[in-house]
Amino acid sequence: MTGSSLTGYVARFVTGLRPSRIPAEVDRLGKRSILDGIGLALAGNAARSGRIVRGYLKSLGVPTDRGATVIGTALKAPARFAAFANGVAIHADDYDDTQLAVAKDRVYGLLTHPTAPALPPVLAIGETANRSGRDVLTAYQAAVEVETKVCEAIDPRHYDHGFHSTATMGTFAAAAGAARLMGLDVDATRRALGIAASQSAGLRENFGTMTKPFHAGRSAESGIVAAEFAKRGWTATPVVLEAARGFFRAAGGGYDPAAIEGRLGNPWTFQFPGVSIKPHPSGSLTHPGMSLMLDLIRTHDIRPRSVLRVRVGTNRHMPNALIHHRPANELQAKFSMEFCMAILLLERKAGLAQFTDAVLRRPDVRRMIERIEFGVHPEAEAAGYEKMTTIIDIELDDGRTVGGRADFGKGSPSHPMSDAELAAKFLECAARGRLPKPNAVAIVDMVMNLEKVKRIQELTRLLAAGRARR
Repeated sequence: MTGSSLTGYVARFVTGLRPSRIPAEVDRLGKRSILDGIGLALAGNAARSGRIVRGYLKSLGVPTDRGATVIGTALKAPARFAAFANGVAIHADDYDDTQLAVAKDRVYGLLTHPTAPALPPVLAIGETANRSGRDVLTAYQAAVEVETKVCEAIDPRHYDHGFHSTATMGTFAAAAGAARLMGLDVDATRRALGIAASQSAGLRENFGTMTKPFHAGRSAESGIVAAEFAKRGWTATPVVLEAARGFFRAAGGGYDPAAIEGRLGNPWTFQFPGVSIKPHPSGSLTHPGMSLMLDLIRTHDIRPRSVLRVRVGTNRHMPNALIHHRPANELQAKFSMEFCMAILLLERKAGLAQFTDAVLRRPDVRRMIERIEFGVHPEAEAAGYEKMTTIIDIELDDGRTVGGRADFGKGSPSHPMSDAELAAKFLECAARGRLPKPNAVAIVDMVMNLEKVKRIQELTRLLAAGRARR
């Protein structure tokens, strides 16, 4: 291990990272995820959860005309509260990016949504501290790298027993990014990580409710709080990750040192194994099956009336996250393999417009859901948990059975969305958030050239409601 302790190694990576050490391809991929995250914040702040959050912020009595931008609104707030609001919004539709696993026992679902907890704190602090786009991009890269490597290292028991890793690991991401932008030294950054660890929380039982995106917002806020207190001299253990009573042992029962020691930026997670950007606003574990289902529908021209039965098989961990077999609302539908298969069979698409309570209540949707069987398949179980292997068999009324297998879905590094597809997704989300079209178009170009932006306020100004670019 580099240095005298694991936590110290992480802190030195955060404080010592030079932009020149970040490969151009890593920056390119990071900017794609930043653009995706901003778009999702625009859409998410238009959701009911966004309205509740804004009402809460107004009730606090803090100034709402200065501070950091609550994306897609006219509100500003102290950095911690803006980060909370924007973290909730990015994760509100479960449309945000996801980390791929390296080790075979690191269940895909164990890993994290990198951007939802990492971007809001660096954007908020960057805006209030008058930092450049390059500064914000570097802090974001540091935050994502810490988040993903901590997530890869912890024992899979952490996820299996009910923790939501975007919440728990996201707190470390937010603390790392905030510490970096606030200019904390190694000692203060170690203490910030220690403070962050004691705020790390979030349970998967809340999947399918507003509390899942609350996790992302709370981790984004907690990281800023941790860095702010560390900057003021607040004390915390300097060995919070590796200690016998520290985070890895308490939250997971242990960790794999080889997954994190000397591994930060070696390789960068954006390089390997990569980060997926979602083409559908549903749990990432549904996506290989959704991509496969769309291929089968188009290849065989499958019509809803011809479908007798659909069998969907995965490894045993995927039904442990996709828990809503007969979803009762749009949030539960995001974690229902049955709904995701049904809506594709009926409409051949699954975007923001399909994941609504009104669509879910339709009689044809309810009938099609009843034709879907979802469970464990031995071939998928044997494929390794770092994959999301999904096997589909469709029984048709003419006696045929068509099917196939997919390990990953559209949007994954092996089948990425193009820049044009990503821009189209962003514009869809911006329209949902009612952002003026000129702003949306300008944002795409600005984010993809973020390292050239002299003041991040140039970007955040475009993200506020009612400020159309001339």
